[in-house]
Amino acid sequence: MKRTYLGEFEEIVLLLVVSMDGEAYGVGLTHKLNEETDRSVRLNQVHAALHRLQEKGMVASRLGDPTPERGGRRKLLFTVTAYGYRTLQDIKVMRAQLWNAVPTTPKLAIGL
Repeated sequence: MKRTYLGEFEEIVLLLVVSMDGEAYGVGLTHKLNEETDRSVRLNQVHAALHRLQEKGMVASRLGDPTPERGGRRKLLFTVTAYGYRTLQDIKVMRAQLWNAVPTTPKLAIGL
């Protein structure tokens, strides 16, 4: 299968989708991203990343139950697919290999 690459933001969104275990939705992900990464992320950025991840086959969506606090509207909930989870595992392995190759006392540039 052809390897699909993720940008940093997509990778973080995908990790959060996995961590929310079937209860990930746009607003919740946006709040979690702002908390966990100390970034100022907007809902439209999260929705765009979720759309890209869905096009790549890494997440699937379903409509949740209507809730009174949303005026009876339903949330669009996201879950990771087997392909998305496998991709995250591949990224984890690759990063570990790269970190293992970093010397404990690297030569650092001086004066930059």
